[in-house]
Amino acid sequence: MSAALLHRLKPAVSVASRVWSCKPPRIEPSSAAASVRLYSGLMEPRAPLFRQLFESESSTYTYLLADADSREAVLIDPVLETVDRDLQLINDLGLTLKVALNTHCHADHITGTGLLKKKVFGLKSAISKHSGAAADIQLSEGDRISFGKHCLTVRETPGHTDGCVTYVSEDEGMAFTGDALLIRGCGRTDFQQGSPHRLYESVHKKIFTLPGHCFIYPAHDYKGQTVSTVDEEKKFNPRLTKTLQEFVNIMNNLNLPKPKKIVLCGTGSQRVNDVCLSL
Repeated sequence: MSAALLHRLKPAVSVASRVWSCKPPRIEPSSAAASVRLYSGLMEPRAPLFRQLFESESSTYTYLLADADSREAVLIDPVLETVDRDLQLINDLGLTLKVALNTHCHADHITGTGLLKKKVFGLKSAISKHSGAAADIQLSEGDRISFGKHCLTVRETPGHTDGCVTYVSEDEGMAFTGDALLIRGCGRTDFQQGSPHRLYESVHKKIFTLPGHCFIYPAHDYKGQTVSTVDEEKKFNPRLTKTLQEFVNIMNNLNLPKPKKIVLCGTGSQRVNDVCLSL
């Protein structure tokens, strides 16, 4: 091949090398490309192992996070119907499940935590101390849940229920928001101690103060969406971009039917088919 031809090919070869490089070019965190880079970065060795799982009947997401070295894992918002599926994945990946976390007492599905505890020796359950539910670990603002070298920090985000919490990764790159903040939406506030004023304050003070590139992983989605970011929701959420009074008016006039699957027990546990469940 002639020297002239090599010279003409050199720029294209250089570009291809940059595209496939394991070390992407430096990008400002606020840019759209930064979100792509950080999402890919979740696959880096220093990041926790991460899986997003879905239960179709209640449109619920369950999240598995684990330390790649110690193999310690946590499971966020397990669903009763998918316990066996989740345990199969945990076993396939060679993980040890340490804690089953709930973002709140869900009004539209039964938590799988109780059944998981029967099947996994030593497993601990965790939920907010304000939820009214029984659990091994009663969580408060600032508590940390460790798994190997990683941890999640608790931010109390009431408003959908009194006991709603958001779990935030140590680098503030991931937030598991439960029903407090959904993708282009939020949890209802018309029962289960709901308060639109508290929910608005929770989201704006505890979630929207996270870095703009922080990924938002909700407990549910009904339109096939899997992830958002703080910046996206601050710009495009049709409810939470409004003023407080506008938000209150919207939430007070949703006129939604009650969830079909459960009624509430007096203790704050869940009851399905007249059986009360604790965590």
